[in-house]
Amino acid sequence: MNKVTLFQARRIVTMDAFQPHATHVAVQNGKIVAVGDAQCADRWGQDVVRDDRLRDAVLMPGFVEGHAHLMAGGIWRYTYVGYHDRIDPDSRAWPGLTSALEVTDRLRAQHSLLPAEQPLVAWGFDPVFLKGERLNRHHLDQVSPDRPIAVLFSNLHLMCVNSAALALVGYGIETLVEGVVKDADDFPTGELQEMAAMFPLMRRLGVDFRNLAQTEDSLHAFGRLAVQAGVTTMTDLFSTLTDDDLTLMQDVTSAQDYPLRIVPVLGATGGLPEEIAARVKTLAEHNSDKLRFGAVKLLTDGSIQGWTARVRAPGYVGGQPNGLWNIPPAQIHDLCDVMQREGIQMHLHANGDEASEVCIDAIEAALRKHPAPVDHRHVIQHGQMMDEAQFRRCAELGMVVNLFANHLWYFGDQHVALTIGDERANRMDACRSALDSGLVLAIHSDAPVTPLGPLFTAWCAVNRQTMTGRVLGQEQRLTVAEALYALTLGAAKTLKMEHEVGSITVGKIADFAVLGKDPEQVAPEALCDIPVLGTVASGKVFLT
Repeated sequence: MNKVTLFQARRIVTMDAFQPHATHVAVQNGKIVAVGDAQCADRWGQDVVRDDRLRDAVLMPGFVEGHAHLMAGGIWRYTYVGYHDRIDPDSRAWPGLTSALEVTDRLRAQHSLLPAEQPLVAWGFDPVFLKGERLNRHHLDQVSPDRPIAVLFSNLHLMCVNSAALALVGYGIETLVEGVVKDADDFPTGELQEMAAMFPLMRRLGVDFRNLAQTEDSLHAFGRLAVQAGVTTMTDLFSTLTDDDLTLMQDVTSAQDYPLRIVPVLGATGGLPEEIAARVKTLAEHNSDKLRFGAVKLLTDGSIQGWTARVRAPGYVGGQPNGLWNIPPAQIHDLCDVMQREGIQMHLHANGDEASEVCIDAIEAALRKHPAPVDHRHVIQHGQMMDEAQFRRCAELGMVVNLFANHLWYFGDQHVALTIGDERANRMDACRSALDSGLVLAIHSDAPVTPLGPLFTAWCAVNRQTMTGRVLGQEQRLTVAEALYALTLGAAKTLKMEHEVGSITVGKIADFAVLGKDPEQVAPEALCDIPVLGTVASGKVFLT
């Protein structure tokens, strides 16, 4: 029998209702064997190793990030041009850019460093924060008329490129692709909206989602970000998952010093529904301790702050046209029908309330046709504009939700002024309504769209403050306990992993977040200031 390691902490917040708090936790073979006081491991005999490295820390279950993307690690290979300050996987600080001039200056600086044949790729751009003319090909041509330049927006649903990049894929006056924005002369402005317009160029430049994610460096950077944030289980929620991708992920995550459990979710694209379902089942045969396959993601609409989300009347306050479908409603119904028939869990991206309605309708139709013999637990991801009626329908259908709480701080002011106005912004990411409807609730960062940081996500759901200090929908606030649950057991339930992770309970995996303060004992407005000291993953300590 292998040795038992007994970890001591200042306090342990277990998220287990039967034993909410402790000071010690015993671990053997990566699993929890005892939780309690200093004597909790005594029944395991004399072969107990006492580990006091965490004695001054507070332990919680390792946070579960139920909506993130593996590219959160790999995207840092490219130039950050976002509005907000960010920290990269190597703990380097990148100051945000608050004007278009600062953006083009950073692009010029990077242009001067690159080999002539290499495209210039930047990411994180947020035009909703910048005044003046919207970024277009002319601005980027001034950086370089010859080198292809692509600037990915922070939402990853839009991008802006220069003339050289447009030429790579033949976008011009005759182009009729939806999402290729044109000027008064019918020539592309350089702005590309949503996947049909973006993907051809992203592939040519080598910055499609697969190339951003599926590299050894990306996987390791993803792991470093997780340790910094106290996360031990994280999704890659729209993955290509080719055979080569699978082999790479197996090779990297099988190392004992890899600190993260990854749940890669196959993107429902590139094949017939039956082919996608078959691929998911094949992937599930390769499940391991660190890799969990078996679900599929449907990317339905776009981004609210990019005006590409599908919203119901009265639409966008500025009179912009309704958003774009990445998957048309009829195809959403077809995919839901096949996935439900085959018993495959679905994660359905839906930002706008029209998109949420279409997704709920499609799930309801699929369930009527193929009643679930088991707990299907299909997930609405983001669900930012869902109302109480939609939440109730989800609960009645056995669905769950994962809401994008970070949006309240990052984009709340812009939603009030520019996208959906006061009333709808006040009920965005309506966590209280979701819980009151009886739903399992998770909350998320959607990293790299916003930074990975569950304690900040909890702060957003508890305080609902915008960047200017405005409170959006005070009645939708969560308690601290509810927010922590949504980031542990709640998120684990959306991944069907609550029997393994999400609480510090005997028999579960020994995954812990190591914190400098107790989130139950600080003021709610101070949640985001709690230091994260590292993680414990399968009983192995990883400190920042």
